[in-house]
Amino acid sequence: MAAALLCAGVAGAAASSRASDWHPIPLVVLLIVLAHGSELMTLDMRGVRMSGSFLAFVLAMALLGPAPAVAISLSCAVVDAVLTRRSLDRALLNFAMYATYPLLGGLAIVAIAGAAPPDGDAAFGFSALVLIVFMFANALNFGMTAVLGAFAYSMRWRDLFRAFVLSLPSASATALLTAAVAFSYSRIGLASIALAAVVLFVFLNILRTSVQAQERGEELEQRTKELASLQVGLLTTVLQTLSMRDAMTARHSAAVARYSREVARMLGLSEREQDLIHTAALLHDIGKFILPDSVLFADRKLTSEEWELIKLHPEQGAMLVDRIEGYGPVAEIIMHHHERFSGGGYPAGIAGEAIPMGSRIISAADTYDVMTSRDSYRRPVSSEAALAELRRVAGTQLDPIVVEVFERMILEGRVKFSHDDEADFESELAFERRVAEYARPRVAA
Repeated sequence: MAAALLCAGVAGAAASSRASDWHPIPLVVLLIVLAHGSELMTLDMRGVRMSGSFLAFVLAMALLGPAPAVAISLSCAVVDAVLTRRSLDRALLNFAMYATYPLLGGLAIVAIAGAAPPDGDAAFGFSALVLIVFMFANALNFGMTAVLGAFAYSMRWRDLFRAFVLSLPSASATALLTAAVAFSYSRIGLASIALAAVVLFVFLNILRTSVQAQERGEELEQRTKELASLQVGLLTTVLQTLSMRDAMTARHSAAVARYSREVARMLGLSEREQDLIHTAALLHDIGKFILPDSVLFADRKLTSEEWELIKLHPEQGAMLVDRIEGYGPVAEIIMHHHERFSGGGYPAGIAGEAIPMGSRIISAADTYDVMTSRDSYRRPVSSEAALAELRRVAGTQLDPIVVEVFERMILEGRVKFSHDDEADFESELAFERRVAEYARPRVAA
């Protein structure tokens, strides 16, 4: 059966191959290097080998086509067979899988999106397709291993299923990164692949450390801390990658994060709650990347239909963050940061203390920063005018207690943020990484 699948995969790749699939040559070479470099850093996890080369395979499916994806995948299967000294029958099983899922994934992308990666407004839909294909190919890979391995080589389905479940958080994060790279490729070209290589190798290095710690029997708290660091690092890296599309939104999120954490501290919230609010504020607008360029970069007043699209971003952002294990509290804060204190906001229309405190804090910080920083269709106002507007909507749009503390923070000069200073943006991402590294099972709550 494995031999038949291998032959079918190679034949399908050959039949679908076109000369244009192998261009641009630098992209082909870069994906080969990325795939083989990841293969050399493969980890053994409970009897299942985990490799970051999957990112390169899916990018090859998306940016080149099924034939190059199969070729790159099979070349990695050869490296795997040599490194692990697999028996011929087990190597054949690997070759069959490495020929099948890249072919099917590549054909699916071509059938849905066409032969060439789209740009403009269509690029977001394309990146969503890449995300779906990544998760499908990952599931297919494990499924084929379970079926072929169980019947031919007595592999235990339960062990394979456990390994699949354990791999889901890292696979989901890598899938998000792959989709982000596919999105940004049309705008910045090979630089997006190079960025993916750096992130992937850091990811594999952290994952290797985590696995080795587990094998040495280190305590669960240490492993949780490392996993949290990995997840936050990947999320902030995705935010940096996507900021190539809209630097203004990324810097706005960093400003809101800085303001929100200080307000949370002044309100007497615990350090853990401050960290949760900072993380949520940093990611509160990540759902805006579902928006087409015509809406995100509009230099005019938005239409009612466009505003309906805007209103989707809290829920979409919360859904995205909630996919990461342990980030439920962060997702909840993101979900409700556009509720109104008197009710009637979106998406849930809840009011008062039913709105999470973190959401109420972010709402005030968000409102202030939008008014005082450059925006696509409005001129900034002075800090005094913005504070006056916050006082005016206190009790209706915003929590009056939060507004009072926020105003005191600004007037006392406790926190400042410059949208024109790249260091301010980077410092908020660095702070988030330090939080994950040095503490806390906060994201596991």
